[in-house]
Amino acid sequence: MTDILKSIQENLPKCISSANFEGANIVLYTDDAEFFKKGENKIKEVVNKIKKRIELRADNKILMDKEEAEKEIRKIISKEAEITNIIFDIQRSIVIIEAKKPGMVIGKAGSVLHEIKQRTFWTPQVQRSPSIQSKITENIREVLYENNSYRKKFLNSIGKKIYREWSPEKMDEWVRLTFLGGARQVGRSCLLLHTPISKILLDCGIDVAAQNREKFPYLDVSEFNIKEIDAIIVSHAHLDHVGLVPYLFKMGYRGPVYMTPPTRDIAALLALDFIGVAYKKATQPLYSSKDIKEMVKHSICLNYNEVTDITPDIRLTFYNAGHALGSAMIHLNIGNGLHNLLYTGDMKFGKTRLLNASVVNFPRLETTIIESTYGSKNDVLPSRKDAETILLEAIKKTIERKGKVLIPELGLGRAQETMLIIEDAFKQNLLPKVPVYIDGMIWDINGIHTAYPDFLSSNIRNQVFQDKNPFASEIFKRVGSAAERKKVIEGGPCIILATSGMLVGGASVEYFRELADNKKNSIIFVCYQGVGSLGRQVQEGLKEVKMTNESKEEIVKINLEVHTIDGLTAHSGRNQLLAFINRSQPKPKKVIVCHGEASKCVDLASTIYKLNRIETSAPRNLETIRIK
Repeated sequence: MTDILKSIQENLPKCISSANFEGANIVLYTDDAEFFKKGENKIKEVVNKIKKRIELRADNKILMDKEEAEKEIRKIISKEAEITNIIFDIQRSIVIIEAKKPGMVIGKAGSVLHEIKQRTFWTPQVQRSPSIQSKITENIREVLYENNSYRKKFLNSIGKKIYREWSPEKMDEWVRLTFLGGARQVGRSCLLLHTPISKILLDCGIDVAAQNREKFPYLDVSEFNIKEIDAIIVSHAHLDHVGLVPYLFKMGYRGPVYMTPPTRDIAALLALDFIGVAYKKATQPLYSSKDIKEMVKHSICLNYNEVTDITPDIRLTFYNAGHALGSAMIHLNIGNGLHNLLYTGDMKFGKTRLLNASVVNFPRLETTIIESTYGSKNDVLPSRKDAETILLEAIKKTIERKGKVLIPELGLGRAQETMLIIEDAFKQNLLPKVPVYIDGMIWDINGIHTAYPDFLSSNIRNQVFQDKNPFASEIFKRVGSAAERKKVIEGGPCIILATSGMLVGGASVEYFRELADNKKNSIIFVCYQGVGSLGRQVQEGLKEVKMTNESKEEIVKINLEVHTIDGLTAHSGRNQLLAFINRSQPKPKKVIVCHGEASKCVDLASTIYKLNRIETSAPRNLETIRIK
């Protein structure tokens, strides 16, 4: 590790005052103003030699005073950019500029950023201000900036670990995978990848529909030792993939968590909501807001297609999974080309209104771990167009008979997709104009969508850029209190989008309790309903249920009309899953099937083998597979 920093400094003039790691990247600080302005070519020469990212920043000694620098930045950047905040990270010589129009802060080919750097010596970074205010995004950015001294030390320590084997000796080479959750089930996804020198956790979620011990991954087995975990990688922000990560920090984990920027923001929001739901149920939360802050402090965010080393023998790249905002397929290059593994997480191999389809092209690939939520022979989904038509017809009929429509939603992804369908239907006069109420954390997640439009489909991204943000449409009305919720329940025909999507907590359960006995009303399920959840029971024909209302138990009759529309799911249907494997470039030599009910995992694994004649398996929880 010291060799790499020493060799870099030996190849540069003596004006480098210090050299640090920021994760896998190397940051050099100079106290020579001329070299800072003109030393780029020298840095490029070194980068070409060592094949690692190097960034040159100004030492504190030559930085322009913060107040002066802010004035200078505001002079340089046009007022049309609508700057909302300027934050100085003095520990790392970085200035973060938040603006509603970040393109104007960047300038053509980065010209504005270059001018800021040349005049102030601060290294500018640009962030988009959400067009819908998001308190959680503001809070997360505060957590990162108020801990910038700690962050600098933390990132440097990660780099030291990554480069500790910069010139490793030949070792016994193997790769093993242990399923701690999510095998032959949907929920509590958690995979442990181990090599001779690395232990990586892929996701760590909660099965919100399960009871007691079945909720959580098997973290009490001998293979799992939190002190030995080098990194956690999170595919996306749904609770069944990230819900237990803050608990790992409660247990003492202080290593990195790799995810995309929107996944970080939404994961923190959903974890806070998870605590709130626990208090409403009068149960002790698994973790506190302090543990969520620790998760944020230790997060390292990567964009799609950005390659980084995460341990001495593992390199990570995220690829668009098409499932939810920021959802990523995790590609791991292990042992400098020894083995290439793709973990799809939840994925959608089909374009939706909100997102582009998952990608299928990878630099190298030997093993794919694929989900199978809709993997059985019976899971051939209707076309997106047909599914939308069925949804709008069900809503229209309910409104015409003066009823209310309840759509239980996953706050991330599914809710936004439904909003886009409804907003477009109103524009085309396909639905009667009734209020559309948004309840639960959906509104905050909408705000996070507007902060990261680059992760959205081109159509929605352009609308956000042109100030025609569909999530801010006047047709949507936010419900923010119990009193407002009561007015919705007592009012006239309407559409209600409320979390949670499986009726296992949140506002949707309260609406369901009040609306269930009226035949005029409808409930429409547009997302997967976990085994054991109230949503699954209602889907399967439950006629009455015992529910709590203000600490009193009551029997609720279920008379409302029940609809299930599988074609709107953010998961791939069976045909899409098979097409994904068939079109993957290169084609994997081995496929491991998980994240599906047992019969679906086995069915999909069998079909992939028959069609492609490649090795497949559908492991059980606690099984370990040697993949190399």
